[in-house]
Amino acid sequence: MTYDFTTRMNRKGTGSLKWQKYEDREILPMWVADMDFFSPPEVIDALRDRVDHGVFGYTVPTREAETETLAYLQRRHGLGVDAGELVWLPGLVQGLNLVCRASGKSGDGVMVNTPVYPPFLSAPVFSDRKRITSDLIEKNGRWTFDREGMERAVTPDTRLFILCNPHNPVGRVFSREELEWLLDFCERHDLWICSDEIHCDLIFEDVPHVPMLALGERAARRTIAFYSPSKTYNLPGLACAYAVIPNPELRNAFRKACRGVITEVNCFGYTGCAAAYRHGEPWRQEMLKVLRTNRDLIRETLATRHPKVTMPHMESTYLAWLDFRAYDFEHPAAHFEAHGLGLSNGMDFGAAKGFLRLNFGCPTQVLEEGLDRLGKALPGQ
Repeated sequence: MTYDFTTRMNRKGTGSLKWQKYEDREILPMWVADMDFFSPPEVIDALRDRVDHGVFGYTVPTREAETETLAYLQRRHGLGVDAGELVWLPGLVQGLNLVCRASGKSGDGVMVNTPVYPPFLSAPVFSDRKRITSDLIEKNGRWTFDREGMERAVTPDTRLFILCNPHNPVGRVFSREELEWLLDFCERHDLWICSDEIHCDLIFEDVPHVPMLALGERAARRTIAFYSPSKTYNLPGLACAYAVIPNPELRNAFRKACRGVITEVNCFGYTGCAAAYRHGEPWRQEMLKVLRTNRDLIRETLATRHPKVTMPHMESTYLAWLDFRAYDFEHPAAHFEAHGLGLSNGMDFGAAKGFLRLNFGCPTQVLEEGLDRLGKALPGQ
């Protein structure tokens, strides 16, 4: 089957968060993390079939969604999971907030590394927990844990560590050695681990994604892992994610935190999840080729035309983490908006002023236009 990754679709007037932000302005949106690609045709067909059924009542997890999800976890990531270890959710952000509420008590600490996806920073605050941050450090162009810094930052009342792997926004796929160290750290300080692995199928090199739960029984005792087909197959609007929680004690605590807060996943979410996991692999492989091309185009453009702008080697995601600090813009995001380009402000991720995130999950022609606008916004170009 031939897949379309070149059509420049019109998403205006569809309620798109990404595009509506600038609907009355001539700004190309390359900020929030959804892709400007058609979802896999098999998923679209499955959703049409579900619409044709004509009844859209309250739902429980479908047998098809459970079966395909368990098969996916085993096939792609070597995880033998029982259906009873799954907790279905309408999204990752809800899960982050719920795991903060489930761990410890009011005023206890939740540790995160910065920079990081902004809901990691807000979830502890919304949950009446104390947010504890430790900056990632850059070594030879790759970001990693500041091990000494984390040991200094952790407190006796810290109860939870939230991991982003693959990492949004720095693009790292953490190695087994790094994750083993993190597991040792969490054991020493008796921390739960919340492992957001929502980008785990968007890896560019022959770098294995190591699920936290793949580290064995030690990890299973203290880990809540989040997954979803939403990022990989461009389905965030279907609102379907799930937690994998092998430890019954953690699972019960998490389910208790869900009471009265989380409602059923909608019927289209289960349908899209099952179809993506069953049929989506050929589409995923073709999509990754486009993303690799786009990532390399950004890297080459910066190296040859804008060497003062740097980007770490992005091992995963479709989100480029760009360092514009050499230009000392007073308001970096606003500066690029004034030149027709909408990027995510790095300060929202807990980064220093001057970092911006660019979404390259789009047709290459659209990325070329975005990079042209970026270049015209830089002084001296």
